[in-house]
Amino acid sequence: MTDLELYIIRHGLAGERGTYANDDERPLTDEGHRKTKQIAKRLDALKLHFDLMLTSPLVRARQTAEILHSVGLSQRLDQSEFLAPGGDLQGWLAWLEQWRREPHKSLAIVGHEPALSTWAETLIWGEARQRLVLKKAGAIGLLLPEAGSPVGQSQLFWLTPPRLLL
Repeated sequence: MTDLELYIIRHGLAGERGTYANDDERPLTDEGHRKTKQIAKRLDALKLHFDLMLTSPLVRARQTAEILHSVGLSQRLDQSEFLAPGGDLQGWLAWLEQWRREPHKSLAIVGHEPALSTWAETLIWGEARQRLVLKKAGAIGLLLPEAGSPVGQSQLFWLTPPRLLL
């Protein structure tokens, strides 16, 4: 195993809360599609590539991941219930341990706040401190250690608001 680059990406701009009977079905807005596509192209220009991209099953996150996938940032795109709102970090860490048995260099996860920044803080500091802010279509990059639990042992190498990628 080697250190793993984990890219934590929040879904793009979505429709207003409360405008859909089922919030899980709330899609990206036209502006959300446009800006997410611009960001995806910029990430591609930066030569990012993910061995796997995991997305929350909710529409807005899936749409974001599909846009990132469409520009070639990853050949593989899967859904994970762990990334849905209220997702289980411990369950995801168990999945990650299994996935890392193969030689992988990078993973992207696409999901929702406040879970994503809480997960990032837990991976960095071992606890949530409510210090990191992950804007819509923004990204956090963490370097997860080669061996052992990444909780409290990961390094932050990138915190990018979407405006820096547009």
